[in-house]
Amino acid sequence: MNRIAKNLGLYLILIVLVVSLVNAFLTPSQNSQESTSLSYSDFIKSAQSGQIEKVTIEENLVKATSKDGKHFKTYVLDPGPLAQDLVKLGVAVEFVPPQKAPWWAGMMTSLFPTLLLIGAWIFILYNMQGGGSKVMNFAKSKAKLFLDNRPKVTFKDVAGCDEAKEELQEVIEYLRDPERFARLGANVPKGVLLLGPPGTGKTLLARASAGEADVPFFSISGSDFVEMFVGVGAARVRDLFEQARKMQPCIVFIDELDAVGRQRGAGLGGGHDEREQTLNQMLVEMDGFDATTGIILIAATNRPDILDPALLRPGRFDRHIVVDKPDWKGRQAILEVHSKGKKLEEDVRLDIIARRTTGFVGADLANLVNEAALLAARRGRKALAMTDFEEAIDRVIAGPERRSRLINAKEKEIIAYHESGHALIARLIPGCDPVHKISIIPRGHMALGYTLQLPEEDRFLISRKELIDRICVLLGGRVAEEITQGDVTTGAQNDLERATQLARQMVTEFGMSEKLGPMTLGRKQHEVFLGRDIVDDRNYSDEVAFAIDQEMRSIIDGCHSRVKTLLSENLDLLHKVTRNLLDREILEGEELETLIAGGDLPPLSENGSKASKPATGGREEAAEGTEPLPGGRGNPEPEPAA
Repeated sequence: MNRIAKNLGLYLILIVLVVSLVNAFLTPSQNSQESTSLSYSDFIKSAQSGQIEKVTIEENLVKATSKDGKHFKTYVLDPGPLAQDLVKLGVAVEFVPPQKAPWWAGMMTSLFPTLLLIGAWIFILYNMQGGGSKVMNFAKSKAKLFLDNRPKVTFKDVAGCDEAKEELQEVIEYLRDPERFARLGANVPKGVLLLGPPGTGKTLLARASAGEADVPFFSISGSDFVEMFVGVGAARVRDLFEQARKMQPCIVFIDELDAVGRQRGAGLGGGHDEREQTLNQMLVEMDGFDATTGIILIAATNRPDILDPALLRPGRFDRHIVVDKPDWKGRQAILEVHSKGKKLEEDVRLDIIARRTTGFVGADLANLVNEAALLAARRGRKALAMTDFEEAIDRVIAGPERRSRLINAKEKEIIAYHESGHALIARLIPGCDPVHKISIIPRGHMALGYTLQLPEEDRFLISRKELIDRICVLLGGRVAEEITQGDVTTGAQNDLERATQLARQMVTEFGMSEKLGPMTLGRKQHEVFLGRDIVDDRNYSDEVAFAIDQEMRSIIDGCHSRVKTLLSENLDLLHKVTRNLLDREILEGEELETLIAGGDLPPLSENGSKASKPATGGREEAAEGTEPLPGGRGNPEPEPAA
């Protein structure tokens, strides 16, 4: 019976077609033998000549049989006079009454278009919902229920977010032993919201919660609620919580909550918007939780700023857990998790790799380990070496090498001077982050080279002096071109953009201008419907705007003069570093230190490459705030935060 119900639309169409064909051929032929058609005049001549023996008349059709057994037919408008004449000629005449189709056949024929439309509509719904069983159940929740097939991931498989695990562990303990909390009169949070940048492990934490808790687990995405039919989203929310109440205690996980939880009143259609109706129903269901209920709602989003305030208040999402980017210890723990089951060489130091991957989230580190494994397999290794991880870091930060890109000697020299300028300024200014690597090998989409710095410790605050030093390092490449080439190129476009942005932030956001004082100038307008800041509102006068431009100009000009003086005083060193960079294409931080100290680098091997040596910690105590400085264009970098 279920099989027939699943294909109801197809069966209806098939039945209608069969009935129509039966009705079309319902009247069988009275004579299965073939008849020859004659004109009326020839038919009369045959009758008058006595050749016709028998005639059968059916409405306007006249069928005749000759004395020699032949059959022929003709058509007449009025068969009455013809029949009288044939009788007079001695021909046997027989009238056949017309046969009528059954009443049900006529009704089916008249209803054929309507039934065809109904069948086509059911067939469309069948395909849209992925199966005939969902034709009338599209308002049902699409949440996946995990009982005995819960994810095998546990908190042991999640690293780099210990605080978030502790917060969730409390929820898991409540589900395991609610009486322990009830004795003390404690109420567990009804909703837990996981916040954080993409790739930090929010969904992984939810999967680990399902693996830890021995309770049913419902999983659904925010976009699964909203459908093309009005009211379906709200119906699915009701159905989800109805199923959850039957299975309590349980966990309901909603991924990408911002798809359905955006602030109300911002979209088209006002209160009648389908997404807002879905959100309203979710608010009602969450607020309707009983004090003794065993339903825990966990949601994840990377855009908490656009969520509706009613969704975030206590009583709905009581607990907000921030899953932020891991520090170097967290990165080391994540690397240990992802390197399990992989063969590593003895020279591999995960702690050093963790220090060199500042800003990487869990997804980036998983990709890093996988890239290292792919590189090792490409090189025919039996285990992952430190050089594989080093190359994988460069691939993730700046993209894969593009040695096939042909660059003429002149442009290659300009790129080398550009990157040497960045590196020397970073080395000559006290307090700058140490230089880890300089490269003039094209990488990624547009980067023609880059300079990589690694900080010595984790940093959360940036002083005015450090921001000035960063601007100086950014301008080092362009000033090196000015001094050595007597001209500038477009290669510094990204450097100038970032330097200008830093100067504007210092003046308008960080209050680091002596002339304008400790003030925040400008206000961002939040367009919730678009989900991002698209307008900077000027809440200051034209006079202040002119002063902002002047202060930015003063900062940039001061840094430019300082850099030009430093490079002019160390011009011979700039030429020396550039020559070695042109020969080797890549200079490590230790090699740069050797050149600055007045030493020479060992000659290259016969194949033009240098022998790789195991990486050491050196000055790279931590790698928070890694900043690749592209010699080409288009190597994006996260904005520095104060």
